[in-house]
Amino acid sequence: MLKGFKEFVMRGNVLDMAVGVIIGAAFGKIVSSLVDDVVMPPLGKLLGQGNFTDYFISLNGTHYETLADAKKAAAPTINYGQFVNTVINFLIVAFAVYLLVLRVNRWTKKPAPGEAPTTKECPQCAMAIPIKAKKCPYCTGAA
Repeated sequence: MLKGFKEFVMRGNVLDMAVGVIIGAAFGKIVSSLVDDVVMPPLGKLLGQGNFTDYFISLNGTHYETLADAKKAAAPTINYGQFVNTVINFLIVAFAVYLLVLRVNRWTKKPAPGEAPTTKECPQCAMAIPIKAKKCPYCTGAA
């Protein structure tokens, strides 16, 4: 069981995915800072309140000056300002990922029509290997 798990983890796709998740988490923090510190303050000022994340609806009928005051009183609230922040974060991340995918697709070489492929897929581990290979260098299985 451990051997099978080790082979799974050592595949190139899993390691690439792990690196992507780590970089994605760091990128998410950058986007959150962009939205919270750069985009939302002018938008909040434009709408008449300095901090847009303080937009909320108190469900108990009591008026609170800030969301922090409502939370301190344990009042039930609908925090639509924070929701809008989260939606804007998502849209920026999705747009950045879209742009990244467009760039990567331009970099990948597409075979010309009628051009013979130079690689095949290993039947054991599904990695791309040269057509003439008799043994897969990744899993050492018969190609």
